[in-house]
Amino acid sequence: FQAEAIEMNAARLMDSAVAIYGLQTMAAHLRLLPERDAHGGLYETLAVMIAHLDDTDAAGELVARFELLILDELGFGLDLSQCAATGARQDLAYVSPKSGRAVSRAAGAPWRDKMLVLPAFLQRGSGLRADPAAIEDAFRLTGFFFTRHVYEPRGIEAPGARAGFLAALRKHHAADKEIGVETAAGEIIT
Repeated sequence: FQAEAIEMNAARLMDSAVAIYGLQTMAAHLRLLPERDAHGGLYETLAVMIAHLDDTDAAGELVARFELLILDELGFGLDLSQCAATGARQDLAYVSPKSGRAVSRAAGAPWRDKMLVLPAFLQRGSGLRADPAAIEDAFRLTGFFFTRHVYEPRGIEAPGARAGFLAALRKHHAADKEIGVETAAGEIIT
């Protein structure tokens, strides 16, 4: 057999700590899946992610969405489409740690200290870009459910690359803030 690469991504991805840690995090999550099970959607998603992982402004969003997809593939998908209490599809602000379902701001207000924050960019069809705080909230959300349903039952730790990825993202965002970079929302961070 002779194989030729269709696209060479390694050199491009190695220029960014965020991309390297992101790739390692995704690989660690993929190892959680049962062997010999077909995951066609994940294959397609991974190809898109590898193509854009060196974009440090998008990497946090991409990996957070990938973690939601892995949770779903493992059978622990979150229902972020409508409020668990009212059925409303608007103003979803929280996720119940018990049910893994979205909760509207009004319905979740009495228990907001016990709820997990639902970043707006994770809601289907939002089209919003995430700021650093929303990315932190997204990883807090996925990390909670990974710990509860995957890591603790299997007696394993969260992949070290995940912590490295978050640290690299924080460093990137701190550098952007230091030099004054325009955010996706159009605000100038100084």
